[in-house]
Amino acid sequence: MKQIPLASLLLALSLAPVAQAQKKPAPAASATDAKMKQYIDGLMAKMTTEEKIGQLNLVSVGFDVTGPVVSKDVDANIRKGLVGGVFNTYTPVAVRKLQEMALKESRLHIPLMFGYDVIHGHRTVFPIALGLAASWDLQAIEQSARIAAEESTADGLDWVFSPMVDIARDARWGRISEGSGEDPYLGSRIAEAMVRGYQGPGNDLTQPNTVMACLKHFALYGAAEAGRDYNTTDMSRQRMYNEYLPPYKAAIDAGVGSVMSSFNDINGIPATANKWLMTDLLRKQWGFQGFVCTDYTAIPEMKEHGMGTDEQVAALALNAGIDQDMVGEEFLKYTAKNLQSGAVSKAQLDAACRRILEAKYKLGLFADPYRKVSAERASSTLMKPEFIAAARDIARRSMVLLKNDRNALPLKKTGSIALIGPLANRQRDVIGSWSGAGDWHQAVSVEQGLRAAAPGLKITYAKGANIADDQQMLDRLQAHGGELEIDKRSSEEMIKEAVQVAQSADVVVAVVGESQGMSGEAAARADITLPGQQLALLKALKATGKPLVLVLMNGRPLAISWENQNADAILETWFAGTQAGNAIADVLFGAYNPSGKITATFPQVVGQVPLYYNHKNTGRPYGGVKLDKYKSRYLDVSNDPLYPFGFGLSYTTFTYGKPTLSKSTIGPAETLTVSVTVQNTGNVDGEEVAQLYLRDMVGSSSRPVSELKGFQKVMLKKGESKTLTFRLAPDALKFYNNDLKFAAEPGDFQVMVGGNSRDVQMVPFKLVAQ
Repeated sequence: MKQIPLASLLLALSLAPVAQAQKKPAPAASATDAKMKQYIDGLMAKMTTEEKIGQLNLVSVGFDVTGPVVSKDVDANIRKGLVGGVFNTYTPVAVRKLQEMALKESRLHIPLMFGYDVIHGHRTVFPIALGLAASWDLQAIEQSARIAAEESTADGLDWVFSPMVDIARDARWGRISEGSGEDPYLGSRIAEAMVRGYQGPGNDLTQPNTVMACLKHFALYGAAEAGRDYNTTDMSRQRMYNEYLPPYKAAIDAGVGSVMSSFNDINGIPATANKWLMTDLLRKQWGFQGFVCTDYTAIPEMKEHGMGTDEQVAALALNAGIDQDMVGEEFLKYTAKNLQSGAVSKAQLDAACRRILEAKYKLGLFADPYRKVSAERASSTLMKPEFIAAARDIARRSMVLLKNDRNALPLKKTGSIALIGPLANRQRDVIGSWSGAGDWHQAVSVEQGLRAAAPGLKITYAKGANIADDQQMLDRLQAHGGELEIDKRSSEEMIKEAVQVAQSADVVVAVVGESQGMSGEAAARADITLPGQQLALLKALKATGKPLVLVLMNGRPLAISWENQNADAILETWFAGTQAGNAIADVLFGAYNPSGKITATFPQVVGQVPLYYNHKNTGRPYGGVKLDKYKSRYLDVSNDPLYPFGFGLSYTTFTYGKPTLSKSTIGPAETLTVSVTVQNTGNVDGEEVAQLYLRDMVGSSSRPVSELKGFQKVMLKKGESKTLTFRLAPDALKFYNNDLKFAAEPGDFQVMVGGNSRDVQMVPFKLVAQ
């Protein structure tokens, strides 16, 4: 590898252009801040350079490993004061052991901070984040984070690596499962709800049941090229500000306590070395006051990006504004040398150390380092009955009815069902990837849920197919916690058995999709159809002539065109968590009327991705005329998605009246009121997510064909109608222009309201200059 002088690298990074966006003013110092500053000033005055560097060291100890490297010599380093935080250790017993080592055996007795990957629940596991987003229920999403905070703090944790707010528009990317989908407005509202849930409404982290959230992955990680994890990201600043950065900014404004850098490079500079990102944008423009940690071994991995030696990348990261090194230990090994050479300054080290110590102060660790270390509290808190009940309810809210021809659903509790599919009796898969401390043995499978809900119903099970048949895929999954059960019978034997079971039943319920290991980190899939012989199984079941109900489990949008054409009903359940089977049974039997709406577009075929609703038009948009050649279109498939953003059915039907506006012309400081009447025109009570979209018809730069600007989830009894009111404040019309100025431009706009991004009614209005 070519060795680049460190001074040249630092100069190049310092010359990176700075966006001229609005700068957030620094908050006024409070009496609490002054007290914290006085305490930390006194502590840092006693610290050696080595001990300050030690606070920048985050090590992995304990139950889980999320990368190829594990920390070494941890005990000795804790005793020397060379560890600032620990992750992958939880439970009061394990946490107390390490905390006592730091407090009793290190020179200055500085407490450790304990973090963990609590992504969609801790012990009680909720639906994966993409499923939570599909609920469009901010109260339920916040409640899931609140329960996760209650449980994780009872298990000794101070800090959770969540929420993940990366906008993702490529279904091949495995980590699409961990975020809220493709839309920046919805993603921003969910980011705020998650921060409130973890940190409490007042962000008082000294409370024993609040936990510090960690915003990730900063930034643009969901736009990795080719949908391949860790891959490069390249986009204009304007696109960043308008489409990808808003959820990060929303979490910062909500008071999130920490931020994690992303693995990808941004316009050629890895996020972990990107001073424009970590200092100019995050701290100077947005006013972030917390600390920034890297992702797992991100600093040494910059060598593979071509950024230099270990010594150089350690300096690049610290100078960029990184405060804590997760597992890589580059700061620990090289910061003293970089201080001596002048590659980094004492001021930069002190700033990073101070931010780590401030986080510990805000967490109350200096006042009482054992505040969250109580075996008694753990035993009375973890998986409380009310948490389990909430998990069931929230799981139901996350499910999306994608198809329901001839009222195939809900099912009757009489007669017989053929329950078929490789996921029908799987407890491990229902809690999904990134299920952390969740115990899948305590999860409810679909079979268990159906049998419990309808004890008088005859249910006959057949596996029908393995989850996958490709040996390379199976080897990769099994090597990293796949925990798959592979049937040794041939596909033909398994399908034959399934057909026999189906022929003797009234209806077929096929539970198909991905295993939990097929989505999440390092789980990109180039082919996003049903894996293995599952499609062949479904075709054989269709041939029986029996009603065919599909229950999908997956961590991403799938390309399921055949399934959509041939199944009688399709219920998207994602990976629904601890209470998955009971929640699925509630929906299938009609005890709960599904109300979820997808937040990531489903393609017809993988060749359409990346696919998202809020795209821009070309100069030659395709208008639907099949023989038009010189248009932006495919030869072999339409441009249309299989299911558009915001789509989801119900066991009832809803109709929308024509939206009305408070004014047809508004000035730049005025708020526009939009009213629409929604009626439940079916025979069942149900919830509908009314969605409001906006289009700026003419701009100084090309604008999206529509952008979500509001939504309301409303319960309507059968026959009931309600008039909903949306308020479009002046900022809703603004965007970052080519000069990165956040402004609204006078001209024509359209408001669109409906049940999804495709099926809307439009009314125009005009914005005039004053």
